[in-house]
Amino acid sequence: MNKLNKMLCAACTLAMANFGLAQADSSNFAGPYIGLTASGLGVAISGASNSIADDTEGSEDEVQVGKVSAVAGAELGYALPVGDALLLDVGAAFYSGETMIRHDGGKDGDVNRRVAFKVDDVFTAYIAPTIVLSDTSSLYVKVGITEADIGVEGDISTPGNLSGTTWGIGTRTQLDTGLFIRTEAGYTEYNGISAHGTGTSLPATTSYSAEPTIAYGLVSMGFRF
Repeated sequence: MNKLNKMLCAACTLAMANFGLAQADSSNFAGPYIGLTASGLGVAISGASNSIADDTEGSEDEVQVGKVSAVAGAELGYALPVGDALLLDVGAAFYSGETMIRHDGGKDGDVNRRVAFKVDDVFTAYIAPTIVLSDTSSLYVKVGITEADIGVEGDISTPGNLSGTTWGIGTRTQLDTGLFIRTEAGYTEYNGISAHGTGTSLPATTSYSAEPTIAYGLVSMGFRF
């Protein structure tokens, strides 16, 4: 399912939630907030390595890798009411925790061909249209711009940092004390990355390319001021 279909499904969910909705007060959710987040990241990557020796034919190895990691983070935002039961939530989130994407292209135990990409320090700026379901609960869809640091293991060059688009859907439960709990699921599609051997143990003619996608689920607890 592509991004458009997913966003249409989310929009339909909001529309159905709004059908016959009792009068709700968006001011219960409005205002600045901060939160602490625990998240699980599931990384999927598709790509290839290509090795060309001086006097042999080049060989290509397709790679499909999955990896799940737990990260922690924080968020800061502001929910602006735009109607009795509608808000526009604008914010930013930062997650610290490493997830690694390995590629083992070794032949006959050749450990020099084993490399890895490391994704760390993820930052997302987002906007989330929100519909208030009751005085204590709301439902939102999110779109954001995400940046992440990337490092490598192995005798390869380091590509530029990742950037991509994040899509998500979630709920927020707001208590009278100002405390809230947010649950969310979504994914980030990153730009393609590429690297090549540095010429030490891997020749410069060895190249790696990939297009990572990170699916996530998160729970955050915070306070609305």
